Amino acid sequence: MQYLTALVLSAFAGYAAAWYFGMLEGNFALLLFLATVVTGLYWLAERFYFLPQRQKAADALEAQALQRRADLNKMGIAQVDGDIAAAKHRLIMQPWWLDWTAGLFPVILLVFLLRSFLFEPFKIPSGSMIPTLLVGDLILVNKFTYGVRLPVINVKVTEGNKPQRGDVMVFRYPPKPSLDYIKRVVGLPGDEVAYLNKKLTINGQPVPTIALPEYFDEDAMRYFPQFDEAFGERKHRLLNDPSRPSMIVGADEFPSRQNCRYSVEGVVCKVPEGHYFLMGDNRDNSLDSRYWGFVPDRNIVGKAFFVWMNFGNLKRIGSFN
Repeated sequence: MQYLTALVLSAFAGYAAAWYFGMLEGNFALLLFLATVVTGLYWLAERFYFLPQRQKAADALEAQALQRRADLNKMGIAQVDGDIAAAKHRLIMQPWWLDWTAGLFPVILLVFLLRSFLFEPFKIPSGSMIPTLLVGDLILVNKFTYGVRLPVINVKVTEGNKPQRGDVMVFRYPPKPSLDYIKRVVGLPGDEVAYLNKKLTINGQPVPTIALPEYFDEDAMRYFPQFDEAFGERKHRLLNDPSRPSMIVGADEFPSRQNCRYSVEGVVCKVPEGHYFLMGDNRDNSLDSRYWGFVPDRNIVGKAFFVWMNFGNLKRIGSFN
C-alpha cells in the first residue's frame, strides 16, 4: 500500500505543480473534493482494517512476550530484556503513508465543508472594484446566502435569497467558467439597464449619485472623480475616469446580445430572466457585463461581505458595502 499511496500523493503533487506553473488549467473545487474522497477512504480503511490489524499484531506480541517471561520465571530467570510497551507502540503507530492520508482526512473534510457550503476566501487580483475593494484584499464570500450549491457540479439544492441590486457578487466568468470574477449587481432579471454618458439608469430611473472628494489611486498615481451611488438605502462608492470615452469598445458576441443596444453614448441592455447585469465600481477600468454579457444564475458563487486581511494595509480589515 505504501507504493500505491506514494503514487497517489505524487499525482496530487504533480497536478498542483502543473497548475501553479501554468501547464494546465486547475480546478481547486475538484481537487479538494478528490482529496476529501481519497483521504476519507484511507481513514475508513485505517479505522476498520489497518488499525485493528496492527492492534491484533501488538496484542499477539504482548501475549507472546508474557508467555516467554512466564516460561523463564519457571526456569528461575526473573530478569528479562525488552520493553513490551515500546514494542507495542511501534507496532500500533501509523506508518507514514497513513499519516499523510487518513491522518489528514479530518482537516481536509473540515476545509471542504466550510469552503463548499459556508465561506470561501478569495484574493482581489485587479483594480476593477476600487474604491470598494483594493488589489490584495483577502475577502470572504458567503456561499449560502443565494442558496446552497453542490460543490464541483454547482447544482443548487436550496433556494436562499435572490441577489439584490448593490450586492457584491463572486461568480464564474461566463466566457470562461473556470475563472472567478467579482463585480457589483446592477441589473436584476427583467431590468432595463442603461449606462449612457457614464450615468446609470435602471428601468428609466436614474440611480442617485453624490459627488465626493477625489480619490487618489496609489497604483496609477493620480486622482479620479469619486461618487456615492445609492440603490435605495444601500450606498457604495464608485470612480469615473473623465479621460475615457463613454462608448463601449470591444464588446464580445455573447448570449442574448440582441438584448443590448450599443452607441457612442454607452449601452442599454434588457436583462434576460435568470440572469444578472454586473459592473465594477471602477467604472472605466472594469471588464464587466457591458463587454461580455449577462451572468446566469448557475454561475453564481456567493456574496462577498468581509475583508479579512490585506498584508499591505491592516486598516482594510472589516465589512464593506
